[in-house]
Amino acid sequence: MNTGAWSSMLMLATIAPSLPAQDRSSARSMVISDRGMVATSQTLASQAGAQVLARGGSAMDAAIAANAALGVVEPESCGIGGDLFAIYWDAKTGKLSAINASGWAPKGLTIAALKAKGATEMPQEGIDSVTVPGAVDGWAKLHQRFGKLPWRDLFQPAIYFAQHGYPVTEMIGGAWKESEKKLGGDINAKRVFLRNGEAPSVGEMFANPEMAAAYRLLANEGPSVFYRGALAEAILKTSQRLGGTMTAEDLAEYSAEWVEPISTEYHGWKVYELPPNGQGVAALEMLNILSLYPMASYPSRGVEELHFQIEAMKLAYADLHRYVADPHFSPVPVAGMVSMDYARERAARIDPAKASCQTPPGEPRSMPGDTIYLAAVDREGNIVSLIQSLYQHFGSGVVVDDYGFALHNRGGLFTLDEHHPNALAPRKRPFHTIIPAFMEKGDTHIGFGIMGGLNQSMAHAQFVVNLVDHGMNIQAALEAPRFTKLDFGGCEVQIEARLTKEVREALAARGHRFKVMGDFSSNMGGGQVVVHDAKTGVNYGASSPRKDGAAVPEPAPYWQ
Repeated sequence: MNTGAWSSMLMLATIAPSLPAQDRSSARSMVISDRGMVATSQTLASQAGAQVLARGGSAMDAAIAANAALGVVEPESCGIGGDLFAIYWDAKTGKLSAINASGWAPKGLTIAALKAKGATEMPQEGIDSVTVPGAVDGWAKLHQRFGKLPWRDLFQPAIYFAQHGYPVTEMIGGAWKESEKKLGGDINAKRVFLRNGEAPSVGEMFANPEMAAAYRLLANEGPSVFYRGALAEAILKTSQRLGGTMTAEDLAEYSAEWVEPISTEYHGWKVYELPPNGQGVAALEMLNILSLYPMASYPSRGVEELHFQIEAMKLAYADLHRYVADPHFSPVPVAGMVSMDYARERAARIDPAKASCQTPPGEPRSMPGDTIYLAAVDREGNIVSLIQSLYQHFGSGVVVDDYGFALHNRGGLFTLDEHHPNALAPRKRPFHTIIPAFMEKGDTHIGFGIMGGLNQSMAHAQFVVNLVDHGMNIQAALEAPRFTKLDFGGCEVQIEARLTKEVREALAARGHRFKVMGDFSSNMGGGQVVVHDAKTGVNYGASSPRKDGAAVPEPAPYWQ
């Protein structure tokens, strides 16, 4: 078979089953519709987004509405107290737009100030882990450019669920239960999110009238209420009560930033990520290294494929840890990190027969030139790839006075090492783990993302290999067993139990050390995918079984 025919067959496989339905390895079917679609990690939020599409909303309207609803029904992962990144693909022009709505450190949050309090490392909880939340300003800028419906309409599902309540789902309920100690340490968090000191049970109805009040203000008064109005005042009151450093100017002067996506070619596909301060550059570096090996000839999830993927991940993550920070403060050699010459240099360090447990960063030359993820596509084929997060479960553990939402702890990703590019500094954004992604080839356009802290870049790369090299459809590519590593350095890797004992033993013989997780471990990160086939106008969606969500199509106008 010639290369062109093989490439066409693989592209078709992304939107068609690669095996007969009765003989497939994936547990779920793709969702397929000639109308729009929203895929999120909680079905009520997916449904809310799909209803917005049915009301004439754009993909961006649906994404914002779904995200706002997720802040209610998945409160440990996201909300208006967090940050946001998004990619938008315009079906008419083929143009990509992207926004970085990650917040900066308050002017008064300095290394000296924290050391004066006795800190020897960045706090991971409490008010000193809080940076300015950027999500609301991100929504505002995205809606202004790509929205159709009135701003107020987008928050009605969130207000409804917050006021009337919703039944707690399985994965979310488990994360909530694990957070009881953190929630118990904050007077507001304890009152709002615990009942008699305990998290709500799975299936139990939960309402948050205080959060409903916050969303009503946001809906009726607009995004400025969060940075200069009543919600800003509540954030500042909470911060001052807890000894924080945030000021009115820190909030009022914040602005999300439009950015240009970065990209690479992987076996005929163009794969896009966002530039630093996020970790997307590591996904591209990893894919560049893997492109030098015959991934399609290796058995899927077999010894050779996994060995080279794990080793490529270590090389890319060593560079990530060394170089990635806020580029407004520390130049990041992005062009060097995603160049193929540099990929060849890094790949030369991989021993085909042995795992490396000490992987130093390279020297890329400067060259010119708990999180939720959701994806939405509308009838016109416009795609939104959006990720939003509080970072760890319930973020900082600090819940805002009177308004029932948690503030994130993204400041915990700074370092107190003054010589590191990611050192804490006033008005600086920390290194960020959350990354949306997009890929395309010919008429096929895909918005995708996979959650889970440091897991995300390596999960993106594994998804792309499953799709491009092994011809899996989007659902199978999401479900396939994965590995992850949630720290930097060493040979320890987590893997899902579905990887066979024979494969694990062969990899162990090469020096890899494994912690075997469940069949569908949340540590591997749930993900969502939407695809638009520009040739047929048909949309496809997929949702990972590692989360509570689903891809939900826009309802048809049955009764009109």
